[in-house]
Amino acid sequence: MTTALAGAAAVTMIVAGTAAHAQTPYPTKTITMIVPFAAGGPTDTVARLVAQSMGNTLKQQIIVENVGGAGGTIGAARVAKADPDGYTLFLHHIGQSTAPTLYRKLPYNAIDSFEPIGLVTDVPMTFVARKDFPAKDFKELLAYVKANKTKVTYANAGVGSASHLCGMLFMSAIDTELTTVPYKGTGPAMNDLLGGQVDFMCDQTTNTTSQIKGGKIKVYGVTTKTRVPSLPDVPTLNEAGLPGFEVAVWHGLYAPKGTPKPVVDKLATALQAALKDQNVKTRFAELGTEPVAENRANPEALRTFLKSEIDKWAPIIKKAGVYAD
Repeated sequence: MTTALAGAAAVTMIVAGTAAHAQTPYPTKTITMIVPFAAGGPTDTVARLVAQSMGNTLKQQIIVENVGGAGGTIGAARVAKADPDGYTLFLHHIGQSTAPTLYRKLPYNAIDSFEPIGLVTDVPMTFVARKDFPAKDFKELLAYVKANKTKVTYANAGVGSASHLCGMLFMSAIDTELTTVPYKGTGPAMNDLLGGQVDFMCDQTTNTTSQIKGGKIKVYGVTTKTRVPSLPDVPTLNEAGLPGFEVAVWHGLYAPKGTPKPVVDKLATALQAALKDQNVKTRFAELGTEPVAENRANPEALRTFLKSEIDKWAPIIKKAGVYAD
């Protein structure tokens, strides 16, 4: 073979090899979905339901790994530094939009360090208390916390968590500062509420519905405009005596920045399939939530929504003067 022919053959082999590599089907191995909170919490519950269904569609297992701490920023930072190959995903809630204002120094950019895949669900929140809390309804709850503000303890899942944001808005709305007890995740906070170590908290229906229905905690209201189908007898806070108080916790799915568009698109398609999965819809309904509409479960919808949520929360957090290092 002449030198020219040998060279041409080598180039052909390289091109063929590159093409074959580019066409390698995704995924070919297990995918990890990072949840930046402790196991057993509401975001963890949502993630595990979605991960199982997406894995079925992608024909690869998606394992959920809990990387809690610092209001979700430790898990977020880990994903931001991960290889952008589609094998590390990140499911986070509203905290992705509040972290840029809450934390003075973030080791990542909430928008630029990630590739959005799509919105997942909007979760209502509930005001709940230990089973033997003296107030029988929300009106009595308001009166009690104002009269006992130095004694009442409000639990949350840590700075930047949904329960922290809900509590911050609540204290602002009633113009009363309460003693807050932060935890590393909603699961531990709920355990102490069940055990009577703390008085009350604001938490997502995905974490409270079964406890409410089991009579293990008291419920005083939901934070949505209308009542929640899974808790039809629980009034909205607007009905209960706190007009205009509304908080919904949205969840979004992300990949590290630089993840190839075909991979992101394939993940978005799998997410959309998961949100149509009857088992997921049924379990979501039992937990007091529902999947977002298909036109919100895509990269552009999440990108636009995240930017709008950052703009929405920034002035509220700055006004409250709540920051974390």
